[in-house]
Amino acid sequence: RFEGISWNSDETLIAYVAEEPSPAKPTFNDQGYKKSGSDDKDSSSWKGQGDWEEDWGETYAGKRQPALFVINITSGEVQAVKGIDKSLSVGQVVWAPSNEGSAQYLVFVGWSFETRKLGIKYCYNRPCALYVVKAPPESKTNENEIHSGEDAQALNLTQTISSAFLPRFSPDGKFLVFLSARSSVDSGAHSATNSLHRIDWPKDVKFDQSAKVHDVIPVVLCAEDDGFPGLYFSSILNDPWLSDGHTLVIPSVWHSSQVLLSVNVLSGQIKRITPDGSNFSWSLLTLHGNNIFAVSSSPVDIPQVKYGTFVEKEAGNNEWSWSDVSNPIYKCSDKVSSLLSSLTFSVLKISVKDASENSTKGSSKPYEAIFVSSKTKKSDTCDPLIVILHGGPHSVSLSSFSKSHAFLSSLGYSLLIVNYRGSLGFGEEALQSLPGNVGSQDVNDVLTAIDHVIDLGLASPSKIAVLGGSHGGFLTTHLIGQAPEKFVAAAARNPVCNLALMVGTTDIPDWCYVESYGIKGRDKITEAPSAEDLTLFYSKSPIAHIAKVYRAKCADNWSQFQCIHHFKSYSIL
Repeated sequence: RFEGISWNSDETLIAYVAEEPSPAKPTFNDQGYKKSGSDDKDSSSWKGQGDWEEDWGETYAGKRQPALFVINITSGEVQAVKGIDKSLSVGQVVWAPSNEGSAQYLVFVGWSFETRKLGIKYCYNRPCALYVVKAPPESKTNENEIHSGEDAQALNLTQTISSAFLPRFSPDGKFLVFLSARSSVDSGAHSATNSLHRIDWPKDVKFDQSAKVHDVIPVVLCAEDDGFPGLYFSSILNDPWLSDGHTLVIPSVWHSSQVLLSVNVLSGQIKRITPDGSNFSWSLLTLHGNNIFAVSSSPVDIPQVKYGTFVEKEAGNNEWSWSDVSNPIYKCSDKVSSLLSSLTFSVLKISVKDASENSTKGSSKPYEAIFVSSKTKKSDTCDPLIVILHGGPHSVSLSSFSKSHAFLSSLGYSLLIVNYRGSLGFGEEALQSLPGNVGSQDVNDVLTAIDHVIDLGLASPSKIAVLGGSHGGFLTTHLIGQAPEKFVAAAARNPVCNLALMVGTTDIPDWCYVESYGIKGRDKITEAPSAEDLTLFYSKSPIAHIAKVYRAKCADNWSQFQCIHHFKSYSIL
């Protein structure tokens, strides 16, 4: 999240993000405080630790505050960027367009916090904004002149919106586009439907306290059948622009697949540029002009490099043409090729049970499951079925190649990979239907999907196993508690088993409140949960159903996950 490196236009300076220098830490001896700093022999003991520094949780434990620096590649001189508030954690820096002889500016993302830093990995509900600040001069001789005055302080460009990140300037420097996860910030869901925005960039870099933010692609609440479901992506190329200079290419989740989209940031026009009839998933490698290199794969097809080119046709009916690129990297053995060629997959639409009870249109629309099986039946009986559940819960299982899934399929198992309501890629209303209903709505969606494939004759009700990690482990342990007769085996990886225990040890306690209470849980978050909170958390947890479990296997609890501590997993064993 805090990564970032950027060259200026004439390639003489590099702006980058790194940990700020470690301050000298005090030590204490028998006489008390020792001002001269710590000795080497004290650096690994309590004497040399200094003040405790809060971090951003998993992945960032023990890391110092991220700060912004500029290096002159000719002289090797490194300067810290001044004017940035110490409370901001910075990242994703880019150089703003500049005129010859004028000061240079940097645009970066700054994350702030109110009372404490919560875990930020996988969590897009942390408020952030775009800032602009003057870059240090190329030499220190005129540093005081350059950094004097009010404009030396970083200016928040996006005060009107609660989230702004992934800034990219157009090739002509006339506008700045960025992604926003304001749906996540405003609702509390750790990931949700994104929106795309534009700022018209002034040549003199003069703003009246904040910039005017134009909406390019708003949050999609409920998509029409097979229509654009909204933006779902968290990365973008450094140079994502087609040759016209105002159309960018991005990957985005569309139901159970990832597709490539072209977005005209002036008109807001969106086009799906990958084949419409394909259930494969695509990722973007690079582009130049109107030429694209991408990778396409499916659960039964290994990744294939693709070359796409823009074909202009009469009457403006332009389209993209795709062809395979020979690449030895993805070669596999004849045995593996033979096993994969015997498999097939489909994306099933699952109707919502009791759809009339749902409060929004989007939450009553069908969700999806990816079904992987052998092309031919070996006998009159069905192959054993493994139900696979993703974590999050606001994540998604894509129709892309997975070695672990392909391995299970090659052993003779059918796979049912369920994207229950609350998953990314189906519109905001469907996603927001899950918070407040975890342990019930998501569990019922999985059971409905299982019944669907049984009714189709694709699975035997007596040969079903379930596995999942994190929230998928939460669902796995819920399922063997709420419907133990359905499953002959279960494997839960790093499962959430008891929210009442999790809330006091996790780096994301807000997750427990929002997923248990819904959006109103944002106002209930506290360091000291009430008896009412703990009772609700317990009732939403798999451990509430432990008395009904009679056949289960739980495994692989990973201690490096700060969001879920190991004893919350062991508590159900």
